[in-house]
Amino acid sequence: MEHIITPKVEYVKLLDRFTSKKPTLGTLYLTATHLIFVESSTDIRKETWILHHHISTLEKLPLTSAGCPLLIHCKNFRVAHFVITRERDCHDVYSSLLRLSQPVEYEELYAFSYNPKQKEMDRGIGWKMINIREEFQRMGVPNVHWEQTDVNENYETCNTYSSSLYVPREATKPTIVGSSKFRSKGRFPVLSYFFKANNAAICRCSQPLSGFSTRCVEDEQMLQAINSSNPDSSVVYVVDTRPKLNAMANRAAGKGYENEDNYSNIRFQFVGIENIHVMRNSLQKLLEVCELKTPSMSDFLTGLENSGWLRHIKAVMDAGFFISKAVAEENASVLVHCSDGWDRTVQVCSLAGLLLDSYYRTIKGFMVLIEKEWISMGHKFSQRCGHRDSDPKEISPVFTQFIECIWHLMEQFPCSFEFNETYLLEIHDHIYSCQFGNFIGNSQKERQELKIQERTHSLWPFLLEKQYQYRNPLYKPSAINTVLKPNTAPFNFRFWCGMYNRFDRGMQPKQSVLESLQAAMKQKTELEETVEDLNQKPLHPDESHFTLNLPTKLSNEEHSPQTEVLGATQDSTEEHKGPLANGMQELVETISDGTEERENILDSSLMHQSASNHSDSLTLNKLNTQGDEEQLEICPNKDEK
Repeated sequence: MEHIITPKVEYVKLLDRFTSKKPTLGTLYLTATHLIFVESSTDIRKETWILHHHISTLEKLPLTSAGCPLLIHCKNFRVAHFVITRERDCHDVYSSLLRLSQPVEYEELYAFSYNPKQKEMDRGIGWKMINIREEFQRMGVPNVHWEQTDVNENYETCNTYSSSLYVPREATKPTIVGSSKFRSKGRFPVLSYFFKANNAAICRCSQPLSGFSTRCVEDEQMLQAINSSNPDSSVVYVVDTRPKLNAMANRAAGKGYENEDNYSNIRFQFVGIENIHVMRNSLQKLLEVCELKTPSMSDFLTGLENSGWLRHIKAVMDAGFFISKAVAEENASVLVHCSDGWDRTVQVCSLAGLLLDSYYRTIKGFMVLIEKEWISMGHKFSQRCGHRDSDPKEISPVFTQFIECIWHLMEQFPCSFEFNETYLLEIHDHIYSCQFGNFIGNSQKERQELKIQERTHSLWPFLLEKQYQYRNPLYKPSAINTVLKPNTAPFNFRFWCGMYNRFDRGMQPKQSVLESLQAAMKQKTELEETVEDLNQKPLHPDESHFTLNLPTKLSNEEHSPQTEVLGATQDSTEEHKGPLANGMQELVETISDGTEERENILDSSLMHQSASNHSDSLTLNKLNTQGDEEQLEICPNKDEK
């Protein structure tokens, strides 16, 4: 709170970027964690909350006759344009947000103060919900070819890797240590995914320190051990995710890529994914296109093409598909690396795993995939997401690209994913929010030093509690694992409006197909629960010996089709009165009249039963006769029914 100069500013205007409607007037509040804009409307209290950690850039524009504009760009692609009456107030808000959105120390992040009022035991259970060892057991590891190693138990061999790693059984500790010394940042080859259908494996590492002619016997032995661990194939693909020109340039710095003459039985492949700096610039150009107020079709498409964003997404997809195809169809193991093995490598390894394994396409499985490939293996979340005030050149949308690749797969295979678009957006938001501790820090070692599990909460239990919101209504689970084979032709890639223009309501469709399906499924579930409750209730003793035949006309009307009002429930016909469609008012009245007549019949029948001392059979005959007579009075002509 010490960084907040002015906690409250009144008579602030919020502008809408894509409509010409009158600006919204309200009050701006600054708290320790959020910027809150409360509209002054007397009808409803509408609030806009922006987390400080979501703020990417702040821009105080020149003073105008209406006031001092303040433009806020967020990491989740929200853009807020405020106009503050007094320039002094605008400067105070600007200065406060500048400091609050760029914390210096980890302890200033939201996760260290966030308190969901959860018991300490529940916090611990939440962190243990995802177990990497159990995930490898699910894959069938350890086995005769692969084992867990303790070579990195205290992060001595590689301080950016997990302490729990899996390597070929043939690889001895001297071989592993020697290989790590020949790899950038000590990131030696380790198992990423084991395809137990044919014993093929995906491994990951960093680039070798080969230069132009340097060799390492231990590293060559390590790759030979990977090859020997797959008896169904004699070849290992080595996939360098960088453009060949970039890899060759690294040779001058003593790094580079594997020489096929020094490694037996390998096939080398470049896939050409650009580096983090190119991706950062590409996203910036894309966002500039998104902010065009009234672009022509030509301007939009030209800007989209010039950004190169979809071209980069396609490159990542092509690489992931190449790896999954090599594993599933050629029975070949694959070793993947980029420069340091924590950006492009994790993108394509996790994408290939998701294509190969349907478990990763479930809500829980996707969490496991992120935990296994991204968090435990040292993707530098805090640097790439700009969690703290640090070098801006280290920021890059690596995880954003991965999430978008998953969305493109969901567009091609709408029935293969248990989760929906909302799930992807929720995870993407929390990568930047720092509300939970999962993505704070750049490695497992760093998180242990910060005592993340003791001081913060895990995101995964929070998402599982709300998983009904993230379910894909079109999902069709299969008992047999299905390998996805996406079509990566250019026409299959399109702009993701749901991500980059999510907060611009004027650009969203008036009615979401997904939301309509979710509402229908929710109503179906509620009705099924109601039916189950009614079936479990015992019958009243008097009702067990009583049977009533209602008039046919009334029974038919009760089950007659009714006009559905989209976005509204049909719990009672009273809610639908009014001219919703031609004849709707008349239909409601008919049902209402029929209900009254049925109630009269029931009342008279019950009175007759209580007054009669005859047998049950005679009573039923009498009631049936009475019902038939009343039926004839209601509709004397059969054609009128």
